[in-house]
Amino acid sequence: MSKIRVYELAKELEITSKELIAILKDEFGIEVKNHMSVVEEEDAALIKELLGDEKKEPETETEGKTEKSIVDEYEEILEEEVVNLAKKKKKSKRELAQEKIDAEKANEVTGIEIGEFITVKEFAEKLNKPVAEVIKALIFTGIMAGINQEIDYETAEKAAKSLEVEVVKAKDDSSGISDDDQDDALDVNMEKRPPIVTVMGHVDHGKTSLLDAIRKAKVTESEAGGITQHIGAYTVTLNGEKITFLDTPGHEAFTAMRARGAQATDIVILVVAADDGIMPQTVEAINHCKAAQVPIIVAINKIDVEGANVDRVKQELTEYGLVAEEWGGDTICVPVSAKQRIGIDDLLEMVLLTAEVEELKADPNRKAAGTVVESELDKGRGPVATLLVQKGTLNVGDSILVGTTYGRIRAMFDDKGKKINSAGPSIPVEILGLSEVPQAGDKFNEVKDEKTARGMAEARKIKEKSLQQSTMRVSLEDLYSQVKEGKIQELPIIIKADVQGSIEALKNSLEKLSTDEIKVRVIHGGVGAITETDISLAAASNAVVIGFNVRPDNNAQILAEKDNVYVKTYRIIYHAVDDIKAAMIGMLSPDIKEVIQGRVEIRQTYKVSAIGTIAGCYVLSGKITRNSQVRLLRDGVIIHEGTLASLKRFKDDVKEVKEGFECGLSLEKYNEIKEGDILEAFVMESVTRKEL
Repeated sequence: MSKIRVYELAKELEITSKELIAILKDEFGIEVKNHMSVVEEEDAALIKELLGDEKKEPETETEGKTEKSIVDEYEEILEEEVVNLAKKKKKSKRELAQEKIDAEKANEVTGIEIGEFITVKEFAEKLNKPVAEVIKALIFTGIMAGINQEIDYETAEKAAKSLEVEVVKAKDDSSGISDDDQDDALDVNMEKRPPIVTVMGHVDHGKTSLLDAIRKAKVTESEAGGITQHIGAYTVTLNGEKITFLDTPGHEAFTAMRARGAQATDIVILVVAADDGIMPQTVEAINHCKAAQVPIIVAINKIDVEGANVDRVKQELTEYGLVAEEWGGDTICVPVSAKQRIGIDDLLEMVLLTAEVEELKADPNRKAAGTVVESELDKGRGPVATLLVQKGTLNVGDSILVGTTYGRIRAMFDDKGKKINSAGPSIPVEILGLSEVPQAGDKFNEVKDEKTARGMAEARKIKEKSLQQSTMRVSLEDLYSQVKEGKIQELPIIIKADVQGSIEALKNSLEKLSTDEIKVRVIHGGVGAITETDISLAAASNAVVIGFNVRPDNNAQILAEKDNVYVKTYRIIYHAVDDIKAAMIGMLSPDIKEVIQGRVEIRQTYKVSAIGTIAGCYVLSGKITRNSQVRLLRDGVIIHEGTLASLKRFKDDVKEVKEGFECGLSLEKYNEIKEGDILEAFVMESVTRKEL
């Protein structure tokens, strides 16, 4: 049912919004907040009829009057006007100034409607205020913007608030992109769509073999010559039903896309080798799927090999909350052999069954929206991107906004390399025509024209730059304040430790700390060093990473700093529990902060009698100083903590050695050093935690 805004209806009726709001309340019992509120078309028609009749009534009063009486009336009115004009001439300067102020107040804007982005000039015009005044208001909100610069909705809202003007977001702004709630409102004609499936599992358990088997069985049989163009996603058909597979490297890509806000997967097929069972990467994949709340179908692969034991795999799955259907649970387990192509149809049928239960639907008649699966720069064709259409229908010639890039689709290809003109929901396509190479996981939206797309992309770049500077993830220091402000109700934690027993002990202790205000939930636990995968999951889930007797590797440390992920390591379990408990009640005490100075790789070792082991080293990053405390790491696990006994450059004792230089060193009362070990140099600094 169509609707009309209060101020638009008031304009049609030639009355003020205030008068109309009063009529709505008194005559119709309809309460509206302000002039930006909406009225049903049916009610609007009744109001028009009511007020239209009232306006007609005075016209009937002239009936029966003579021409002379009407003329006399008009002469009286004219006489009144002349008197009023004479009075005006006698008004003082003060009265005239007051009249001007009253007139300005009458023209004052109390509410405006804007889109996702707006230029400062247009914003000032909508507010009916001088540009200088608007720029001043923006400066007070911390934004320096010129007259032609675009600002986002949130910035405009803050500035308008300081000018006492209410701002509401347009249902369909100039960009053609709406916010999430309104975006869902565009989905009217919902139709069944194919499921989007990602395959995950441990290395060598047969992920690639399974994808190849599905592709060969269901795709190449219908292709001339059996050649499939690899575009990172493809669609297969079973019993007239389509299934789209995302051919991603695994849970790393799945989580990286989720970290960028893209929920591109409906179902995950978890591949577990029947002869190997559950392995570390299998556990990671399970935890990543649970964090994303995506249904899992287990493909128990390699049932044809010696030592295959399907029941043992099902037994191991129960330890991670996945109970097979035949054992009374709700996890579908399908025995398959990718090599022998056994059980492939059964697996696909289970995917379709799960999709039916999930009731996957989309509106193919709205503007297109979806996610970037893969992208590259092709020397001959320019930026090339594989898009997964999730809503609407994408056509050749459409203008699209993709993350911080944009373009007009010049050509479109399906997963078989065939040129096509359009693609509906759940269909992957390769497109040409973008201005730059987008990132995997970027969302795309169809917009009205290329000019709009260019403006939006530029504005997004500005916004992203400011967001990168201000992004604040949850940390123990600000946990209490975020809970009190209602920003978080759950604290997701990732635990990495040197042994499995420590993970279980930490998990049990931490989850018992949950209160009515905040739930502590361990979303992943694993043995070994803190890796990039852990940081990616933490970024996607807004989790904190706790390390027990382990450290982040170099790449993980860099990624944690880039993504602003909070990582804290401990040597004693109760210290970790006490810290989180204290953070939850806002009583985190003053602390001794560990400052990492640098990382040193041990490249050679020498045994010297009366001295012990001397290590020939190379400083990978930062520096190492004579008074550094050092931590010896082997495969990311802490072997020893202590101090330096000596630090030399060639034969000379030195105070410090910087990145890119070699050095010789020995550890105080410790000689079990091996080539390939990493030394982490650090110092302890006393800091006072901020008030929480």
